[in-house]
Amino acid sequence: MTTIKELLNRPERFIAIWGYPEPTVLNEVQQKYPNHYFIDLDINYNAISTGIIPEAYCKIIKNLINNSFALRDKIDLIVASTGEEKCDSGRFAYKILKDTGFNIISTTFTEYEDIPHQTPISESTLPLKDKIITIMDNILLKNTYNLEKSNAKFGFWGVPPNDLSILDLFPNETHVFGWTRCVEAKRPADLDIELMVNPEIPTVFFSQTFCAKMQLAKYLADKYNGLYVDADDIASNSVKAKIEAFLRLR
Repeated sequence: MTTIKELLNRPERFIAIWGYPEPTVLNEVQQKYPNHYFIDLDINYNAISTGIIPEAYCKIIKNLINNSFALRDKIDLIVASTGEEKCDSGRFAYKILKDTGFNIISTTFTEYEDIPHQTPISESTLPLKDKIITIMDNILLKNTYNLEKSNAKFGFWGVPPNDLSILDLFPNETHVFGWTRCVEAKRPADLDIELMVNPEIPTVFFSQTFCAKMQLAKYLADKYNGLYVDADDIASNSVKAKIEAFLRLR
């Protein structure tokens, strides 16, 4: 895992993002700052807590606030998702960082009727962790992937977990659903895609604790006879044991 210390030792200045910034805005920023290093503030870089937001709060939002302050001297600009493609907490975080002096711009990305729904990574033979990391990295990389499709045995629905080790519990034949699949489809606020699952395969419905998506995860788990789990920071042994038991028994 990359740490704040390692990031601070990089020679470049930073442009930071969170969520799924509006592509036109992000493209303009990438062209304007070709020599800057782009970082995703959603990721856990093990930053020290600022105490600005409650401890009992979504870990991903805590990451982006804590990372911003830890890297403040290196960040020249933050491009923040603040619409339905992120969440209300993303909008609140934007206001807090703007109020505390960060150079930050707000984007929303909710209109994409002409964008086809293509998700080769989500259904590929890659390990689940690699699937999700590749999907999120591709917000900045914008690569095209032609991957072998796997025969689905399980599903993982939800957002990228703060503790990525959860994903190591799943076989490669696990397909990705939920908001992460929306990101690959380049339709991050498409609720129809977010609600889509394969009812023929056992699916784990995951949410960060204190995230509004807990509501959807629990509802869909009940509807499709799946497993609902939530985790705050590092997944407990009991959470991992529940997932392992579900995968073995189903």
